Amino acid sequence: MKSATPKVLHEISGRSLLGHVVEAAATIEPEHLVVVVGHESEQVVAHLDEEAPWVATVEQTQRNGTGHAVRVALEFLTGRGVATNEAPVVVLTGDTPLLTGESLVAMLMKHVESAATATVLTADLDSPFGYGRVLRSSDRVVGIVEEKDATPQQREISEINSGMYAFDGAALLDAITGLNTNNSQGEEYLTDVIEILASRGDVVIGVGAHNTSDILGINDRSQLAAAMAIMRDRINDKWMKAGVTMLDPESTWIDVDAELAPDVTLFPQTTVRGPTAIETGAQVGPGTTLISAEIGVNAIVRHTWAELVVIGAGATVGPYTYLRPGTVIGASGKAGAFVEMKNAQLGEGSKVPHLSYVGDATIGVGTNIGAGTIFVNYDGVEKHHTTVGDQARVGSDNMLIGPVVIGDGAYTAAGSVVTEDVPAGAMAVGRARQRNILDWVLRKRPGTQSAQAAQRATQSDQSGHEKI
Repeated sequence: MKSATPKVLHEISGRSLLGHVVEAAATIEPEHLVVVVGHESEQVVAHLDEEAPWVATVEQTQRNGTGHAVRVALEFLTGRGVATNEAPVVVLTGDTPLLTGESLVAMLMKHVESAATATVLTADLDSPFGYGRVLRSSDRVVGIVEEKDATPQQREISEINSGMYAFDGAALLDAITGLNTNNSQGEEYLTDVIEILASRGDVVIGVGAHNTSDILGINDRSQLAAAMAIMRDRINDKWMKAGVTMLDPESTWIDVDAELAPDVTLFPQTTVRGPTAIETGAQVGPGTTLISAEIGVNAIVRHTWAELVVIGAGATVGPYTYLRPGTVIGASGKAGAFVEMKNAQLGEGSKVPHLSYVGDATIGVGTNIGAGTIFVNYDGVEKHHTTVGDQARVGSDNMLIGPVVIGDGAYTAAGSVVTEDVPAGAMAVGRARQRNILDWVLRKRPGTQSAQAAQRATQSDQSGHEKI
């Protein structure tokens, strides 16, 4: 992957590669789930402690192949008093994020129904290069040969090994002791267990994955991007079948933890990340990113970046709006064009229509914030809160210097710098008085086009203003 991040911690649809595999494994309700870690183990263990604390981890300090990794896991469980020889053991790989519970359940059920000693999850690929090939005799699996060790004839086989298996626990414990490193990699191959079991007459079968893409592994950024597209299509298909409209599914990206109600409409170039919830009738996009946001019934959000925010029912946001963490837009509220809000609560029916910054603020019900208003919240050391009451009117191009309180029903004049509290019902005027210096252009900028225009206007204008 050429990355400081361990491969299995790269993300697809808001979940790590390993997290997807753990989620799939949970569908078969294992009594114990052990993740064998190696490269950058500290990062992987910390990730699992946070995302899946019920999962146990053990480090493979000597990276000696897949067979050795399974041996490490079995020894770890045995050391904890787990009788691994009394139940099936399922082995998965941590870099197959497209694995589904359906494939795992089907493999395990077939394993039990067939009284098999080992079951291999397989797939038929048009281009099987790089994968181990499944060797069969009639319906039985007799071995698996890795790409580097395969003969030209074996490389023509299209059925590949996914690297995922179900084993009889006792048989696995017995066979794994017979592994050696006599191969091109000098490692203990778990695939050799299949040959050991088959050679002694045990029942070894292969079960096709629910979908070929289920078993695709990730080894580079190109494969990661391909898997992202497959996961995107799966997620989008699920939501469209649940009643969500997507005008351009290929440009719509939804994380696995998102929740969408029926009759939601997503316009092109929309990204829904994290545990975002979008209620029925809401319209999102185009060009919108939602991160861990709550979008209310019939809300409209256009060309917006919104993270850790709540947008109420019937509210309108955008276009070109930036909503930062802690922002709440009340029902029927509005945050319009070129508005940025941070840690701000906008009351029901209140509006910030355009060209404003609202930070660290509480705005009441039915209030209007004029264009170009800035909530000045930072003094270089601390952030300060501003409160605007119900049914207030803040004029255009205001500077509200926090901390300040504007009372219910109060007005502020356009162009004001408000530094003191404004009582309820009062009008605050915080600006210098205007002076008109007549004929200034004629005296100070003679000969310019401005002066010429003024001269023409002066000759025909009898305004009666007194010169200053």
